[in-house]
Amino acid sequence: MIGELPLTEVLSLPLEVFEHDYMAIKILSPEVSARIAAGEVVERPASVVKELLENSLDAGSTRIRIETTEGGIESISVIDNGRGIPEVDVPLVFKRFATSKVETAEDLEAIETLGFRGEAMYSISAVSEVELVTGVDNESTGSRLVARDGEIVEQSFIAVNPGTKVKVTRLFRNFPARRKFLRTRSAESGRIKTLVHRYSMIRPDVAFELIQEKSRPFSTTGSNDIRNVMSSVYGNETANQMLQVKLDEVLRDWRGPVVMGIMGTPAQTRANRSHINIFINGRWIQSKTVSYAFEQAYHGFMADRRFPMGALDIHIPVEDVDVNVHPAKTEVRFRKESDLFGSVQHAVRNTLLQLAPVPSASPRGNSQRQFNQDHVPATHSTFWPTSIGSIPKSENPNSDNTIIRPGHLEVVDYADSVANRQSHTPHGTLPVLRVLGQIKNTYIVAEGPEGAYLIDQHAAHERVVFEQVKERSRKSALVFQTLLEPRLIRLDQNQVAILEENTEIFEVLGMDIEPFGPEIFRIRSVPAVLLDADPAAALIEVLDVLGDGLSFESWEEKAAYSVACHGAIRAGKSLSMKEMEALTRQLELCEQPNSCPHGRPTIIHLSIKQLERDFGR
Repeated sequence: MIGELPLTEVLSLPLEVFEHDYMAIKILSPEVSARIAAGEVVERPASVVKELLENSLDAGSTRIRIETTEGGIESISVIDNGRGIPEVDVPLVFKRFATSKVETAEDLEAIETLGFRGEAMYSISAVSEVELVTGVDNESTGSRLVARDGEIVEQSFIAVNPGTKVKVTRLFRNFPARRKFLRTRSAESGRIKTLVHRYSMIRPDVAFELIQEKSRPFSTTGSNDIRNVMSSVYGNETANQMLQVKLDEVLRDWRGPVVMGIMGTPAQTRANRSHINIFINGRWIQSKTVSYAFEQAYHGFMADRRFPMGALDIHIPVEDVDVNVHPAKTEVRFRKESDLFGSVQHAVRNTLLQLAPVPSASPRGNSQRQFNQDHVPATHSTFWPTSIGSIPKSENPNSDNTIIRPGHLEVVDYADSVANRQSHTPHGTLPVLRVLGQIKNTYIVAEGPEGAYLIDQHAAHERVVFEQVKERSRKSALVFQTLLEPRLIRLDQNQVAILEENTEIFEVLGMDIEPFGPEIFRIRSVPAVLLDADPAAALIEVLDVLGDGLSFESWEEKAAYSVACHGAIRAGKSLSMKEMEALTRQLELCEQPNSCPHGRPTIIHLSIKQLERDFGR
């Protein structure tokens, strides 16, 4: 009230008003402070499950069972076969800041356990009723404790197997303000299920079992097979197609990030980022930096506004990450954030380059594009090492080739193309193909080692032009042609602004554009790839691309992307057999032959098995 008044009126107020408005400083009661602390740690039932799961994993458990009723609001039970809690330590379990995981301030600089704050059990007991039953190997009996409102109300000794069981009932029983903000039973159950999924991904060596409302929606075997876990999460079909990032070797003196995990193919995209799971030293975290690095690695492989899926397990020195940021322990800080970004992008990108298969034609009644890995050799069951500098950079075989443009496809000797592909192209990316013909002047039909292949000539040529322009831009070796008659074009204010912001791009492309009056510009030269196109229309399209706000790895890539679409041959153009063979050979030599720069597929595979099935053989 006083703060809303003008200063002159405040000064004229009687002293009694200020005395009445003043609030004395007080020390909060244990009950109030406990509820505040609990509110930071225990946000909803899934928060309770998270804390208890982390305790179970820290205890070395190999089997963990989670049971919930009413979405965890009425009861949550977590049972494990871990080391248990010794009898002497049991009374300290529900004390605030009681933990076995840190002792000194220096320990906070190198945290290796999931839990460490000593607040979880105290906070959970402050907003619910908790029963703890635990036992260890070398003790004849175990302990049973019941805590309510942060205080132990029952304690006894019972016979129990090694391990720990924690049962939480009536969550937020004395905290109705928090309880009314919970969502429906099914929504809270879904959050718990998602949480268990995440922990099973990072710990495939642990058998997880989730029981919700007396049904079992999820379980894993603990076989230490990540693909088996992903099968339980996403189904066999999706899991079998995913690409695994395995660690082959790391230099002994390497102290940087090391990336492992499993990720979806470019066809296994999702509409949002919820299926990107990032773990740092075995801890699930939320990091915009790491997630963005994961997404950027797929740039050029998938369509716009689609997101990848997968789980990355990143190991970095514990002293390079600060996990003591928030009680929820999902926010972290990195000392070498740029190194981490580069490592993630490098690992994912190289896995895609080496292992991304050719998409297969969809089965009848299924509109979802699938991938076929029949042609990938068995040697690729082991995946590339993912530490920085451990993977040699692939050469671009297109860098020395003449840029091809519509109607001027360079004829490439078949034997030479095979030799180049075997020496340069990532193995298992695209097989050598024999061109058979053309469908509707749009699709090239080819035969490969495992069936038939359909090539979208426009998308394929986009990929070829993109990689060639990108490489020549990097080397400042783009070929351009001066127009016999300069072309005039009128641009609006927005187009003029884009033109001025990307002057360097147009210079490298060889597009000589100069003012010729108010909003009028003269095009004097164009890149060779656009020689057969309308210069004015090409410029407008390039400006549209540059104005879309898309993210690129480099300005060379930005330049290549801006001309690839307009410079590629169009659907509906009849090609000679030599032109089709030339385009196919050029596509085989690309670093990323399976998709155009926009993320659309360039080629679709019709496997022998599918053909035989369709023909009833």
